[in-house]
Amino acid sequence: MQEQGLLDTIRSGFKDAFGTEPSLVTIDSKPEDIPGWDSLGHAVLTTSLEKIFNVSFDIDELMAMEDVAAIVEVMQNKLNKS
Repeated sequence: MQEQGLLDTIRSGFKDAFGTEPSLVTIDSKPEDIPGWDSLGHAVLTTSLEKIFNVSFDIDELMAMEDVAAIVEVMQNKLNKS
């Protein structure tokens, strides 16, 4: 999946998790930029992404997902393995 298409799909995860307008989620977005993206929100977000992509994250992947750029990287690696 191309990075832009992947980012668009990840944006839908943010919309599901936080009700965030997808266009407000950029590759440079960090937790402090997204209302609700705290430790509990991170669990909600990753659950949303697991459903959208039909994957499961391990603890190392969850810990690595510190911002949108890292989420894209984790997802690219995960999707390339399958």
